[in-house]
Amino acid sequence: MNTPVIGQPLGRVEGPAKVQGHAQYAADFNQPHQAYAVIVTSSVGLGRITRIDDAVLDMPGMIALISYRNAPRLPYNPHKGGIDPAAGERLHVLQDDRVHFYGQPVAIVVAKTLDQAERAAAAVRITYEKSEPVIELRDSLARAVIPEVGRRPGRLQADKARGDADGALVKAPRAVDVTYEMARENHNPIEPHATVASWNGDRLTVWSKSQFVVNEQQELAAIFGMKPEDVQVICPFIGGAFGTSLRTWPHVTLAAIAAKHVARPVKLVLTRRQMFFATGGRPRTIQRVALGATEEGRLLSLTHEGTGETSRYEQFIEALTAVSQFMYSCQNAQTRYRIVPLDTSTPNHMRGPGEASGIYALECAMDELAYLLRLDPVELRRRNEPTLDESENRPFSSRALTKCFEQAGARFGWSRRNPIPRSMRDGRLLIGWGTAAATYPAIQSPASARARLYADGSADVEAAASDMGPGTYTSMTQVAADALGLSVERVRFRLGRSDFPPTPPHGGSQTMASVGSAVRAACLSAREKAGEAASENGGSFVEATASVARDPAIAQKYSTHAFGAVFVEVSVDPDLGIVRVRRVVGAYDVGRVVNPRLARSQCIGGIVGGIGMALMERTVLDPRDGRPVNAHLADYLVPVNLDIQDLEALFIESDDPYVNPLGVKGLGEIALIGVAPAIANAVFHATGLRVRSLPIRVEDLLHEPEQVQSAGA
Repeated sequence: MNTPVIGQPLGRVEGPAKVQGHAQYAADFNQPHQAYAVIVTSSVGLGRITRIDDAVLDMPGMIALISYRNAPRLPYNPHKGGIDPAAGERLHVLQDDRVHFYGQPVAIVVAKTLDQAERAAAAVRITYEKSEPVIELRDSLARAVIPEVGRRPGRLQADKARGDADGALVKAPRAVDVTYEMARENHNPIEPHATVASWNGDRLTVWSKSQFVVNEQQELAAIFGMKPEDVQVICPFIGGAFGTSLRTWPHVTLAAIAAKHVARPVKLVLTRRQMFFATGGRPRTIQRVALGATEEGRLLSLTHEGTGETSRYEQFIEALTAVSQFMYSCQNAQTRYRIVPLDTSTPNHMRGPGEASGIYALECAMDELAYLLRLDPVELRRRNEPTLDESENRPFSSRALTKCFEQAGARFGWSRRNPIPRSMRDGRLLIGWGTAAATYPAIQSPASARARLYADGSADVEAAASDMGPGTYTSMTQVAADALGLSVERVRFRLGRSDFPPTPPHGGSQTMASVGSAVRAACLSAREKAGEAASENGGSFVEATASVARDPAIAQKYSTHAFGAVFVEVSVDPDLGIVRVRRVVGAYDVGRVVNPRLARSQCIGGIVGGIGMALMERTVLDPRDGRPVNAHLADYLVPVNLDIQDLEALFIESDDPYVNPLGVKGLGEIALIGVAPAIANAVFHATGLRVRSLPIRVEDLLHEPEQVQSAGA
């Protein structure tokens, strides 16, 4: 086969299975004699259980009511898995009478049918000794602490500085010093969390929604005190996740507990409301950005301070301030990151974790500085383009951010922008144009894959990866076919089983870089073995397993990141304050693109998520007990088809020989990262109102703007 497979816009190889209903998601794996479990959640935000009424055991179909009173005492052996918070201890479910947050699982009802289980769960009566929870970040800033992991050097280092940022800020001819806030968000994928658990003696099998099946296997083994090989996790398809299924949440353990207790398979599916309680979410953040510059727009000082929420029992941290350490050239820069322990469940990685929140503050501040200087926002960024990563004093493996701005700006028509706020109109509607940069680290983690090449010219390739929608089945098939010299029709790629060769989590934009590199290596090895076997008239197939990791020498020498530039047009109704995103153009420096069709789909999805972050998504907690008051898709707003108009993604030609053997930088996160600040900046251009909190709401825009200056006038 001479035509390269990598780079072709192929359709999804798993598409027919999905549209024909053959693709099985976690809740589809029904087992013989299966029972149904429903979680009973706490109705208080902090306290202790004093009484559980077990009268529901007399209700029709009831099999068991399991609580801390009769649940097994589990060892909960230490396990972090590289995805759980490094500091603190995960929730030990049904192990004591303590309630740490509203919605915590406090009991399980098991019944013969789902309807019977739901009715019984609603009838369970629990009495509590209540305490007053602390759940508001702004009211608790005095309790902020340095995260334990942040005390060490690295990407998540809490305090990092070069030069004298404070002194340079005071002396700077021009400066902005502003605070930005971002609401708590929940992932809300269409497929809810679900687990089907079945015991066979001392062996456990779970069919579970997971972005990290190897970690789920190891976590369950640690919780139950088992050997990992006695736990099997199966997850061939995921119906969206955005990070919410990276961790093994308590419901997985509860399904296994229930199945063991009733000695039969058990299915447990979370409700939409329960997914707001105990499966994480993007943490609420408050950030301060101070920028000092010359009259010509050269940065003299950069300060970025960020505070995020976490639970009291774990320290969730993210790269909230990391981008500001290298994004722009500035000799005097400092970042500071703190977390506030609250009586809530632990937050979790949500698409673009840390970078999406942090770059919102940085890029809005850059826009504010551009207007203060009367300088085009793109030109301000160009004047502060670094020649190397100044935080690490090492070169970028590649960086085409300027090209991203040039190509996306040309496609968008940025040169036609009138820089004066409130100057552009479409009839009675105010029109605003805004822009922002984006970046995300190009991660490659150790990964393994196995390839079998058969005498008939077909191949099977396996890895314990996941596919939550980006097209892992298809892109890995392309990589394998390219390495084997076969057509994609002759290659079968399988994933989603913990007994396949181990891979890192399906998150962090690392799947293609990590798993793809392992697949390539395994296929090249199998092809070489096949050649040797053919010369020796060998057997019917050859098999090769390969493990690949980034060369540490290269990792220490280069700073590896993907980059992007986003341009947005919004319309704002001046009487009603309603914001509509009319069009978005994004250009992305993501290295080699394995499948442009899938890549564009990823970008469109990320942009849609960014629109939600900017204008809609906000989880609201009742200050009395921490109850999410909008834990449903009627009041937790997300973009729908009517909100989406013209979205376009461009890919910058980029050759990066250092990131990994495939030359890919990762694509899952970056398309969301710059969207929210670009929208916020466009809203300011349209209205003259600088809204410094997300989401931007109608009520934020129903007052007169302050006197503003133009950028680039």
